[in-house]
Amino acid sequence: MDHPVKSAVVFGKACLLAVAGMTFIPVPQAMAADAIKSYPNRPIRMLMPNAPGSSTDALGRVVATKLGEVLGQQVVVDNRAGAGGVLGMEIAKNANPDGYTLISASTAAMTIAPHLHKKLPYDPLKDFAFLSLFAVTPNVLVVNPGLPVKTVKDLIDFAKAKAGQLNMGSAGSGSQSHLAGVLLQTMGQFESLHVPYKGGASTAAVAAGESHWSINPAPSVQGLVKAGRLRAIGHTLPKRTAMLGDMPAIAETVPGYQYGGWQGLLAPRATPKPILDKLRDGLMKTMSLPEIRDALNKQGAEVLTNTPEEFQKFVQEELKKFGPVVKMAGLKVE
Repeated sequence: MDHPVKSAVVFGKACLLAVAGMTFIPVPQAMAADAIKSYPNRPIRMLMPNAPGSSTDALGRVVATKLGEVLGQQVVVDNRAGAGGVLGMEIAKNANPDGYTLISASTAAMTIAPHLHKKLPYDPLKDFAFLSLFAVTPNVLVVNPGLPVKTVKDLIDFAKAKAGQLNMGSAGSGSQSHLAGVLLQTMGQFESLHVPYKGGASTAAVAAGESHWSINPAPSVQGLVKAGRLRAIGHTLPKRTAMLGDMPAIAETVPGYQYGGWQGLLAPRATPKPILDKLRDGLMKTMSLPEIRDALNKQGAEVLTNTPEEFQKFVQEELKKFGPVVKMAGLKVE
């Protein structure tokens, strides 16, 4: 009969040999794998680096609602406005990359802010995982209805005749409306006095006659145009679009002029690829829905999607384009 102690030693060695041949998965990784497999199992936050009620906020909410239905979990919009979108993007960069934070990115924070800040707290090309664009928004050139101006050519001629007496309203220095206006003045070879307002107040100022003209996102001016308080005379896409009826493109009068807004979906950089794939699939299904296209059209935007690689390249090209415009605007780098 074997000695009990000897048997125990032999059994122990056998166990060690068996254990040595096994591959263990660390507990945290096993948990992460389970989390990815069951994703999403709780509400998802969509960081919005813009104020509630803004045109970008409105479009983001339309997409968030339907995306939540497609993914089976609510997508909650979290507005973090400030510093032209910089505050929200910094929060987004530092968010937990677990798939439960998305970022609704747009022109101001991704392609304008980098030219305005020496020490931007994020890199628009390296600090985020790109999913896809989801909308493009034409800006619309509007004038006060009391002006003898019905076309882009009329505005240019009238502004030249008044020799700098016209005011151009904008949503603030460095805003999309400011830079779009500066580009038009430069290419159209006329001058207007820049009057910055806070956010959407510029459209109301033009309607009231405090300023004479402005270029703003289509969603923010549609109501006042329909009410007859603003006159829309052109848009900033390169050619006409069915969404805006027979409204001419500014480029028809000023060749080469183009300045549209856009929105896309990002995630924190280290978000696992399987989760990114699920999110992108969900976004593609969402943007293919007829009701989404109709809803965005009513907000003055068109659906536009692309691959993550195309989206990143698009942002890179936009960054290059806006550098000279910021210089033309005379904006100081902070």
